Amino acid sequence: MTDVAAVLFDFSGTLFRLEEDESWFAGITLDSDEDREVDGHVQAELMRRLTAPTGRSVHMTPEALEAWTNRDLAPHLHREAYLHVLRESGLARHHAESLYARVIDPDSWIPYPDTAAVLSGLHRRGVKTAVVSNIAFDVRPAFHGVGVAGDVDEFVLSFEVGAVKPDPAIFRTALDRLGVPPEHALMVGDSDEADGGARTLGCGFALVDPLPTADRPDGLIAALRTHGL
Repeated sequence: MTDVAAVLFDFSGTLFRLEEDESWFAGITLDSDEDREVDGHVQAELMRRLTAPTGRSVHMTPEALEAWTNRDLAPHLHREAYLHVLRESGLARHHAESLYARVIDPDSWIPYPDTAAVLSGLHRRGVKTAVVSNIAFDVRPAFHGVGVAGDVDEFVLSFEVGAVKPDPAIFRTALDRLGVPPEHALMVGDSDEADGGARTLGCGFALVDPLPTADRPDGLIAALRTHGL
């Protein structure tokens, strides 16, 4: 592609990943069996349902579907949607609320090993960056926590700008804020469907695998190298 002047990054599964530890599930049982704590398989499925970028994984009433469809546009809809998913997955309400609180806590999100190096490296080289995320809570504290908030030029979050990927409007907002035309921008994300929507404007696109952070030490670096960065 043309020389890259800006890189847009997805948040979840791209720069950071929600990774649980055993303490999250201590004492949590399924409604169907109050004597049995959730095992590793159930934990993994719950985490998948909490982080999948597209699609839905449980039965939904029309009201729940409406909240799910618009979950990244408003915090109250995000809460309603994910509590429904957790309740339909078999968790009692107080357990669902406890787990949901972990989801929206920026301290629960773990950066990929190369996240800080990539953001600081691009900043030093004068390549502009933006975090473009379908999300309903402020992720900036996660970047402050690893000392790279100042290396990100713009945070374009769906609940703040009123548009969700793959709607071109959210990518256009990022590009307008950065002052970079789409043909000079690269979008990096873990969803071809959502993040790949940037291609409709003429941006380049690099797909990364949302593996556990320990299993993807240099995925961002590799993605950027394929586009000459």
